[in-house]
Amino acid sequence: MKASDLRQRLAEVAKLFLRLGVTAFGGPAAHIGIMHDEVVKRRQWLTDEAFLDLVGATNLIPGPNSTEMAIHIGFLRAGWPGLVIGGVCFILPAMLIVLIVAWAYVRFGARPEAAWLLYGIKPVVIAIIVQALWTLGRKAVKGWTTAAVGILVVVLCIGGVNEIALLFAGGLAVMLAANYRRLGKRSLGVFLLPLGGLGVLSQAATPYSPSLLFLTFLKIGSVLYGSGYVLLAFLRADFVVHLGWLTDQQLLDAVAIGQVTPGPVFTAATFIGFLLGGTAGALLATLGIFLPSFVFVALSNPLLPRVRRSPWAGSLLDGVNVASLGLMAAVTWQLGRASLIDPLTIAIALASFVSLIRFKVNSTWLILGGAAIGLLMAALR
Repeated sequence: MKASDLRQRLAEVAKLFLRLGVTAFGGPAAHIGIMHDEVVKRRQWLTDEAFLDLVGATNLIPGPNSTEMAIHIGFLRAGWPGLVIGGVCFILPAMLIVLIVAWAYVRFGARPEAAWLLYGIKPVVIAIIVQALWTLGRKAVKGWTTAAVGILVVVLCIGGVNEIALLFAGGLAVMLAANYRRLGKRSLGVFLLPLGGLGVLSQAATPYSPSLLFLTFLKIGSVLYGSGYVLLAFLRADFVVHLGWLTDQQLLDAVAIGQVTPGPVFTAATFIGFLLGGTAGALLATLGIFLPSFVFVALSNPLLPRVRRSPWAGSLLDGVNVASLGLMAAVTWQLGRASLIDPLTIAIALASFVSLIRFKVNSTWLILGGAAIGLLMAALR
């Protein structure tokens, strides 16, 4: 490719994903739909088949699906520079918006009006997560085996078992069950033996440090499969339970901000980083959670379309996906108990869920509606 052609393609990639980073609301599924319209229908950079291959590829690696789609598309359009430009331009506007919101939250969050604002928003966030669970669960549960693994993960997660252990144990269990006939009973026992060692992994509260913040988000970005809402399980386990750096209320606020702002839901990490370490913490958290996606896309782009056809890899992915939803369900239950505190919050959550399922209302409007209810309650008090 000529240097002039490469520059033109890089400019096209940057312009597209900067715009999407500012305007793409609605979560990963909506982002992918918008990208399909832009790069397949309007610009014809890819065929439908090639786009679907990329969607399948992002499901096989950890990390935020819509961000990885931006990275993949950038790579196919403009090579290695496009890989970086596509991802960075999609993340950067959303990160800056969340950074401004985080500053306002720290500056004004203690005001009574802010507390009432969040009172109305949090039930809507719970409803959005339950709706995502419902939609994704219908695709992830493919039989009795995956259903049983999902339920078991919910129970064990609520009981305190380490979420990463549950994620990989769920994937391994479904893979072995799906390929039982390819294994002898003795071999199956050897594979299952490590699962007997799963236990509750805990960690004492730890003083804040920038390096630990970065490494924790790097770990989350390296192992998190499934919807951006699965992020809840990992954030709560690390920052609320293990490290003790956040409260459940702050965690829900972070998820609400990630949902109501455009771009990746994973920019909740930017919000958390700012709460814990100011602007430097926000940058470290954002870098940590998104960096693995760039690495995984770079390593896997040529290989992943073939991997899904493997019965072993495909069933492993099925197990990891359903285990991710199990983690998500467990944390939703725990956070719901803290957010649905009276008849009004329960009614807001139920109305939001029905609006999402029955009338397909955009989640951003529901969050704004919840905020309006909270402010109205503040005015009436």
